[in-house]
Amino acid sequence: MFNFNKTDPFFTSLLEIAEHVQEAIHFANDFKIENVSDLKELSITLKNYEREGDTLIYELTTKLNTSFMTPIEREDILELSIKMDDILDGMEHFVAHLEMFSLTVIDEYAHAFMENIVKSTDEIVKALQLLSKKKLSDMRDHAILIKQLESICDEIYRTSIKQLFIKEKDPIQIIQLKDLYEQLEEVADYCEDVANTIETIIMRNA
Repeated sequence: MFNFNKTDPFFTSLLEIAEHVQEAIHFANDFKIENVSDLKELSITLKNYEREGDTLIYELTTKLNTSFMTPIEREDILELSIKMDDILDGMEHFVAHLEMFSLTVIDEYAHAFMENIVKSTDEIVKALQLLSKKKLSDMRDHAILIKQLESICDEIYRTSIKQLFIKEKDPIQIIQLKDLYEQLEEVADYCEDVANTIETIIMRNA
């Protein structure tokens, strides 16, 4: 099935998408917010990342539609690209809500979510680097780790919601923080969706 002498262009495109998502998530995590102007800048930058991600998906889809042969199932290539793009879309949505709520400080739970989401995107890139080298079986460890990170985010979500209703008295703050926790949990779920797709690809092709 594979030509081991060169990198397949579809795998190259998938890796490019993974690295783009990783770069955006790292940027969001590392960006220093001191005022509402910073929030606006971050929101605009993430929107640009999201648009560039859409362009990468479009280019890959066009390539799929015009190619007779693909290294793995077309549906798996498209599914993997879309699931990775979901992560970027989810993070752009989260940042947009930070800007909408004018929240210049996020709490320990949001930081913990971000830390594990960042780690997940790092593992996705590592897995896609192996895919580009046609080392499918070696991808499994990274998929497993992504799922473990998502489980950690599940615990963070449960704890954050519990503590929110115990400690916070301002109903507006409760609504805003609950919304943000749910969005971050959803991004972690998208990371797990990528891991599941990776495992499907391994099962079908390794």
